[in-house]
Amino acid sequence: MRYSAIVVLAVIWQLSTLSPAIAAEGTSIRVPSPETVLDGLRASHPRLILTSERLNELKNQAKSDSLLQRYVSQALDEAKDDLSKSLLVHKLQGPRLLSVSRECMARVYSLGLAWRWTGEEKYAVRLKENLMAVCAFKDWNPSHFLDTAEMSHAVGVGYDWLYRHLTEDERQTIRRGLIELGLNQGVKGYPDFDPDGRFQNATASRHSYWWATAVNNWNQVCNMGLTIGALAIAETHPEYAQTIIPGAMQGLPRAMVDYAPDGSWKEGPGYWNYATCYTVYGLAALETALGRDFGVSECEGFSVTGFTPIHQTGPFGWMNNYADAGQRSVYKAPSIQFWLARRFNQPDLATIQHRQLEKYSARAWDVIWYQPPTNRPVTLPLDTHLRGAVPVVNMRSAWDDPNATFVSVKAGFNQVNHGHLDLGNFVLDALGERWALDLGSDDYNLPGYWDGGKQDGKRWQYYRLNTFSHNVPVFDGKDQNVRAVATITDFKTGDDQGEATIDLTDAYKDFTEKVTRRVELKRTHPSPVTVHDTFHLKAPCAIEWGLTTAATIDIDGPTATLKQKGRQMKVTFEAPNGARWTTRNPPEQPPQTHSNEGFRRLILALDKEQTAAKQIEIRVTFTPVE
Repeated sequence: MRYSAIVVLAVIWQLSTLSPAIAAEGTSIRVPSPETVLDGLRASHPRLILTSERLNELKNQAKSDSLLQRYVSQALDEAKDDLSKSLLVHKLQGPRLLSVSRECMARVYSLGLAWRWTGEEKYAVRLKENLMAVCAFKDWNPSHFLDTAEMSHAVGVGYDWLYRHLTEDERQTIRRGLIELGLNQGVKGYPDFDPDGRFQNATASRHSYWWATAVNNWNQVCNMGLTIGALAIAETHPEYAQTIIPGAMQGLPRAMVDYAPDGSWKEGPGYWNYATCYTVYGLAALETALGRDFGVSECEGFSVTGFTPIHQTGPFGWMNNYADAGQRSVYKAPSIQFWLARRFNQPDLATIQHRQLEKYSARAWDVIWYQPPTNRPVTLPLDTHLRGAVPVVNMRSAWDDPNATFVSVKAGFNQVNHGHLDLGNFVLDALGERWALDLGSDDYNLPGYWDGGKQDGKRWQYYRLNTFSHNVPVFDGKDQNVRAVATITDFKTGDDQGEATIDLTDAYKDFTEKVTRRVELKRTHPSPVTVHDTFHLKAPCAIEWGLTTAATIDIDGPTATLKQKGRQMKVTFEAPNGARWTTRNPPEQPPQTHSNEGFRRLILALDKEQTAAKQIEIRVTFTPVE
């Protein structure tokens, strides 16, 4: 019963997380009619993502391409490991079967590619055994529909790729599992869809199967996962594709609109990866099966979205990990980059992906969408302003220098899906270390983890999610306003400096008339970063300017010296008389499960008596010690 309550609260909260300017209109997506949606369907299998023609092209290229040979070898190594793994079993983690669905998907691609590349029966046999196992499950956990959608994707691709290896009885068994456990559950998400592409009873649809028109990653994962499954059996059971694909095209604009104008994703880097990967999986399947994607890939901003995680990654690989991302979120070469590079003629994405694959093993997707390297040099801007629903400014002193200075600061709105109370938060890297960090997410199964719609919601009692753990001011010991919106009002970039200004007034409206935060990075040597906050107070109040770090902290008057791994960062302040540095250990409070041991808070404190002035300014400068 507790897990059911968690799921219900998650749904309620996500239904409330509408972007301030969200609209389902204004994208390029064209909704097909059920009668025409399967026009041009590739009659034969395999039809999904990796066609026989593409496979032959890759095999021919591999004869003279040593880099592709290496990627194939690495992908085959993964398949060899999958041969010895136990068959998949129905095992929930909390309310989710998601880990099983994702493992099934990984095995489908690795074993499927291995069989198709080598012709060795052992890979096909093991893949078939896994497919039979999941198709014998009692369900694919439709109460947490991501699980069902991902399993529909996995089984659909597996059925399609193995089609010629399967007997008719085996095909029927897998089709039956895909239909009964996946697609029959999914079509309930489009109960009122009509041939003109309208939901006749949108309220009922969204409350029962809200993901069909969600404004977050659930939209792409569920709609595209079901689309792939429906395309796999479209010649024998066309009614599923005729319902699901038009319904998906009707719902997708509500999520795809958030890639505008320049490819950023409001749910942070972790969910950028999830949402964008599933968008690409679906697009690739539509492209190979039908020869068209109904305009989804033409949505504003999507053509450049591959650069979003690159700009939000610091010089040694850690990302700005806002919105429930892990504390050490590393940019790990998402395999969709080759697809994006080909689709949008962006060789820079392919070049960067090849550089990443010098550090990480290639997987099946890197082979399927392989793009050969070019000699073209990559030139990216040092500073970027990603202007989506959650704007982020990224500034750095240099590319291709692991010791460069990097600062990334966010605005947005606190009710964004997976959001924290962190408007104005920043992360800071220099000298190969992260000095100002975000602790990241906690355990999704904690009681009330998704109860964030109200100021006193249970979600905000968890330290990692509330204001007190983030690198932002705190007024009178209170969280930011949970309904607040912050905007980036100014952005400047030049050879010598990058600069961004954020209006944080709404986050602290109970205490202030106006709050601004200006973050500057100077491209001198070393490259200091200054955070300049200005508060126009309604009345005197206690203020804590806080920073979370993994460094040790030595305080000497207005200077705090941060130290880690033999490196140092000097932190100095300019503030009203009486301001002082202090330190604090983050709390360890059950039932919170992620430990905060090893982290510290550096706090610049002002008492109520020291804030009698109408306008308070705090300027904190970070200077790397080289």
